[in-house]
Amino acid sequence: MSGRLGRRKFCLGAFGLTILVTPFARAAAAAGKPNFLAVRVWPAEDYTRVTLELDAPVRFSHFILEDPDRLVVDIEGVEFGKVLESLSDKVSAADPYISLMRAGRFKPGVVRLVMELKTRIDPQVFTLQPVGEYGHRLVLDIYPETPLDPLMALLRGGDNVTMTPLAEMEEPKTDSRPVLPEKGSEKDGKKKPGVDRLITIVLDPGHGGEDPGAIGRMKNQEKNVTLAIARRLKTRMEQEKNVRVVLTRDGDFFVPLHTRVHKARLVRADLFVSIHADAWIKPEARGSSVFVLSEKGASSSAARWLAQKENNADLIGGVNLNVKDPFLARTLLDLSQTATQSDSIRLAKAVLGELGGVNTLHKGSVEQAGFAVLKAPDIPSILVETAFISNPEEERKLASEPYQNKLADAIARGVMRYLENNPPSSKSTKT
Repeated sequence: MSGRLGRRKFCLGAFGLTILVTPFARAAAAAGKPNFLAVRVWPAEDYTRVTLELDAPVRFSHFILEDPDRLVVDIEGVEFGKVLESLSDKVSAADPYISLMRAGRFKPGVVRLVMELKTRIDPQVFTLQPVGEYGHRLVLDIYPETPLDPLMALLRGGDNVTMTPLAEMEEPKTDSRPVLPEKGSEKDGKKKPGVDRLITIVLDPGHGGEDPGAIGRMKNQEKNVTLAIARRLKTRMEQEKNVRVVLTRDGDFFVPLHTRVHKARLVRADLFVSIHADAWIKPEARGSSVFVLSEKGASSSAARWLAQKENNADLIGGVNLNVKDPFLARTLLDLSQTATQSDSIRLAKAVLGELGGVNTLHKGSVEQAGFAVLKAPDIPSILVETAFISNPEEERKLASEPYQNKLADAIARGVMRYLENNPPSSKSTKT
């Protein structure tokens, strides 16, 4: 990644918006006050994130007003400038939570930002230290007061859908997933292997929002490639009998690593497939890889480096460390379930075998490393590095629809081959 993200235009997806800094900031810098470098807006159904990037840390305070509902943020020790002047034009009409944003001088040295809201919210406002290409960031995460139940994604279109606050939901215990009655088919008195109950597969497009992931020489961003492949894979998988698919994100927004795992557990997933595009310092590196979680260390130094890079997504995307996630301790457990790890390896081998038919394999065997996103204790989980976005030839392929379809088909065949050879058993509803 080259250059400051806040100083150049780049694709932010369908609704991601950026306000770019202009040369005036250099004059303000001489006064010794923090300057606004960029403002980025990331609307999504889950929540909307507003990121204000500055060249120095700031102090702030915030509060909520009602009738009408507004979020007010006072930012101290800064001057109002052109980055904030156009703020009111940068909210999408499709934003589910924000109707308008405006900012102005509240008093000397204090800028007041007012966010007019479409619904009651439960905001998180926090700062992030510089990391990667980003400077200091003031983040406004606009969550609905009553978060959506992740199961809504599976129940849309039904007549009797009940909204459940996410905070009131409990993590499912192992072996508590709802199932359809086993039906199976028989031939010559023997039951044929295969999928004979409803299977829930969670697809996890890597990166998103503030975290673009790896960026190729032609400026293709990993977050856009992974989402495109995941959407195609979802369409492909849902053509299979008894299969339903959930995406951890279906738009350009940031999802913390543990939240991705948590979503999979809330929808009682049978399988978890995280989709990425690899990168390396040398453009010659190429090929597809499939990883599973390692309890004892990475299978290679490159695998260790890759896991560390992917696990840093939370630093780049921006996690509010002041919020103690009540599910984190229960979700990121030590992976002591040998059966889950064995299933993960079998799933990885099946997918890797199919990917070998559409792309060179970076390595001919399943690799292992400590990926945080693979740490669901009771869900077979794999991470697929589809190809090297840092390789110009593979970057061109990754950006093309026909090749994305080939990758999606290959992953789907691998998943179905695994399910046919390892049909999931009925899950007990006993706790």
